[in-house]
Amino acid sequence: MAVTINGTTGDSNTTLPGINWQSSIVTAATLTAVGNRGYWINTTSNTCTITLPGSATVGDRLVFTDYARTWGTNKIILDSNGLNYQGSPDTMTVEYSTDGQSLDIVYSGATKGWIANTDEATVRYIPAYNIDYLIVAGGGGGAGYGGGGAGGYRTSTQSIPSGGLIVTATVGGGGAPLSGIGTQGSTSSVAGPNGTGMTTISSAGGGGGNHDATYTAAGSGGSGGGAGYNGATGGAGNTPSTSPSQGNNGGDGLAGDATPRMGAGGGGAGAVGANAAGTQAGAGGVGAASSITGSSVYRAGGGGGGVNTAGTAGAGGNGGGGNGVVGGSGSRDGTVNTGGGGGGGGGPAGGNAGSGIVIMSIPTASYSGITTGSPTVSTSGSNTILQFTATGTYSG
Repeated sequence: MAVTINGTTGDSNTTLPGINWQSSIVTAATLTAVGNRGYWINTTSNTCTITLPGSATVGDRLVFTDYARTWGTNKIILDSNGLNYQGSPDTMTVEYSTDGQSLDIVYSGATKGWIANTDEATVRYIPAYNIDYLIVAGGGGGAGYGGGGAGGYRTSTQSIPSGGLIVTATVGGGGAPLSGIGTQGSTSSVAGPNGTGMTTISSAGGGGGNHDATYTAAGSGGSGGGAGYNGATGGAGNTPSTSPSQGNNGGDGLAGDATPRMGAGGGGAGAVGANAAGTQAGAGGVGAASSITGSSVYRAGGGGGGVNTAGTAGAGGNGGGGNGVVGGSGSRDGTVNTGGGGGGGGGPAGGNAGSGIVIMSIPTASYSGITTGSPTVSTSGSNTILQFTATGTYSG
């Protein structure tokens, strides 16, 4: 039987003219397509983002077929790679989401770009947009004398290339207090699915404070923990190294074992922790201010150093750092969801560190409203703000 396909007549068993069908089944999350080829796309396990050729000649064709009839569950997303698609610019993302579809497109030239010969199914044209982030890790726990370092503090902007992209926010817990060395806080991060081109951004937990030089050094991390007495040194901040820096070093302790014993402040996002000096324990390093929510708020302050007797304890850094205390008396915990370091205990164990937070600022015009993890939702100007105080997701 003779059939006509796109103006070409041939036998019903004839391969589509100009199309070289690939024998392998595409199951990966990404595909870089080559002109005049046909692809079997199996999205049983994941969506598939297909990057079209960056240059094309009039008449070039591509065919994509739903191999497992699963596009309705896991769609395909087309990245037109600098060329127009049915007259829409490259800043628009195109997705196909109907089971059993076979998509046949041909390049028509610069004005209209790629045009679908078969386009009877569900198609969405979605403009790309940016999400701004603030990512603060959990602070480091306070020790007997040294204050804990603040959790790493990072801001970033990510381009969201398509609808249906799920962004996962992981919120790190604060470190626990100990008399010897406080524990490091946990990492906070944002990440997209593999193969989407979205970069994972992580902030490291703050380093724990130190009791004295008989222990290992104060902990390193997003910001370093403050040192105890007897020549102990502060922990290194910005560990692992990021640019811009995610934090600062903890302060150093006094040389020798004089009375009063005291500790240094943990590093903060905005400044190093202060050294212990004279009868004054070191203050925690100040945090950093962000207006991502519409109001300027400090987060990621270092914990203040503690003192055992007769001296003055160090204040926690602005941004949730716990205050150091005298002889174990008084509150020394960092503030929850600020990444503040725990304060030094003045001999007994220091304070608990504050947990971290992840904040997203999304253009309201592009906001989907699809989240998990119960973030706090608010608006600021033309943006919708999501504040995650526990791990969750946003589906764009």
